[in-house]
Amino acid sequence: MFKSILVPIDLADTDHLAKPAISVAATLANTWKSTVRLLYVLPMTPATLAEYVPTDFDAQQRQTSEEALAIVARESGIEPSRISIVVRQGGIYHEILEEAAAIRADLIAMMSHRPAMRTYLLGSNASHVVRYAKCSVFGCGTEV
Repeated sequence: MFKSILVPIDLADTDHLAKPAISVAATLANTWKSTVRLLYVLPMTPATLAEYVPTDFDAQQRQTSEEALAIVARESGIEPSRISIVVRQGGIYHEILEEAAAIRADLIAMMSHRPAMRTYLLGSNASHVVRYAKCSVFGCGTEV
């Protein structure tokens, strides 16, 4: 049913913000022999901070994120030949949708947060993904 599953995760709290989505993806991948792509989106470094950080700051952040994603992938329970990782930089929902298109994802499995005032004012990344994704989106839960 699903050949390619994208799992955008937040590395800030993998226990609560990544594991439920990865668990769903692992179950589906093991059932359907799917491939899984773990995605982390690095925020852009604000121009106002650029002069205060090392010139290779973005490269360091990318390397650290790739190392963390590799650990999450190893602990996922998904066959190593069927899981890959990628770090993108930019706006969260935009990069999720771009990566889904790039890998021709059949499913995006992601966590969603409990609505808060900032969600009502700015819009949530999960709702943007649901609204604009060209594939199915599985919301893996609500986080406080």
